[in-house]
Amino acid sequence: MIEVKHLTKRYGETLALDDVSFTMKEGRVYGLLGPNGAGKSTTMNIMTGYLAATDGTVTIDGHDIVEESREAKALIGYLPEQPPLYTDMTTEEYLMYAAGIKGVPRKEREEEVTRVAEQVGLEPVLNRMIRNLSKGFRQRVGLAQAILGHPHVVILDEPTVGLDPQQVIEVRNIIRDLGRDHTVILSSHILSEVAEVCDYVYIISHGRLVAADRPEQLARNLQRSQSLEIFVQGSRSAVQRALGSLADLGEITYLPGQEAGSTAFRLTLEGDEDRRAEISMALASQGLPVLSMQQKTLSLEEIFLALTEGDPKEEEPARAEDPVPDAGNEEEKEEGSGV
Repeated sequence: MIEVKHLTKRYGETLALDDVSFTMKEGRVYGLLGPNGAGKSTTMNIMTGYLAATDGTVTIDGHDIVEESREAKALIGYLPEQPPLYTDMTTEEYLMYAAGIKGVPRKEREEEVTRVAEQVGLEPVLNRMIRNLSKGFRQRVGLAQAILGHPHVVILDEPTVGLDPQQVIEVRNIIRDLGRDHTVILSSHILSEVAEVCDYVYIISHGRLVAADRPEQLARNLQRSQSLEIFVQGSRSAVQRALGSLADLGEITYLPGQEAGSTAFRLTLEGDEDRRAEISMALASQGLPVLSMQQKTLSLEEIFLALTEGDPKEEEPARAEDPVPDAGNEEEKEEGSGV
């Protein structure tokens, strides 16, 4: 488990991190997001022991990253955005070398290198010089060294950069598998990737933690109204008659591109009451078959933009150990905070 408490980092007069606190538990994949310059990379560098914090602490499974640096770092596997590779080595030589640095016993190194090579798909290039590998395969070599030795914590900074679509799918599957037995921290500018593989999302803006929760909970907290997109067989005037019998429907927007004899529209509903059955029955009573009804929710991109625009320093920093509104259980309440 990772505990970050009151993390602060100054570069001269510049405050890069401002009192950031959160907790991450084993067996989950966490997304760490933030605009360029928000403090995301600084946070990861402090967590790995590469940078010293001005104030605050980071502990990995109870080991302080400063006071017990050797023990804490031994529990971390790290893939930076630019993998630190020795290009005059073959893939296998480099992984054997990295295994030795990580303290893998000599008699177990060959087996361990074989394991990670299979896990990330490096078998075809084990005997090739790293300088001759494509960018995608170099990224895989960096990922392989990060998971050598079964680290408790795996930190991945832009792990799919340079990969082709098939490789991206494969690496995402690897990340999901790692999340079963490790604490995985994923930093990525591809927000759809984060939404797909991460259990929790932490968003940093202007050096402060502005949100920490499951993506779906962040959407619920931010979304003050519901939006339904409905496609029915029938005329617009018939839709208006059907919906006229319902109270407090909010805004109705008719959408372009309807098929002949059909109507598509969007309903904006205030509150969180589920009114889909009521709306369907009202439409059916006027002989309007519902061809589709889709509830629209905020995407992670929309959440990200909403939380990182403006200056969040005007508000109190969010803390990941604060209670989560409507969380499913007490364990989750210790972990994420609402917006």
